[in-house]
Amino acid sequence: MKTLKFKTNIKCGGCVATVTPFLNATVGEGRWQVDVQNPDKILTTETDSATLADIRQAIEKAGYKAEPLS
Repeated sequence: MKTLKFKTNIKCGGCVATVTPFLNATVGEGRWQVDVQNPDKILTTETDSATLADIRQAIEKAGYKAEPLS
């Protein structure tokens, strides 16, 4: 399993609710979280098969932006 992190513009609980179905379908329920308290709004995912591009595309489909962190 690999951990992938992204800087996002997901700002609040409502935003998290919007991306939930997209991220659940991509990485699985309970395998991701957004730290909305962090100024960079860090999304952390744990995945066996989803790529950076897959996760970024899911977030963009929900109407948000994500930049991978190294």
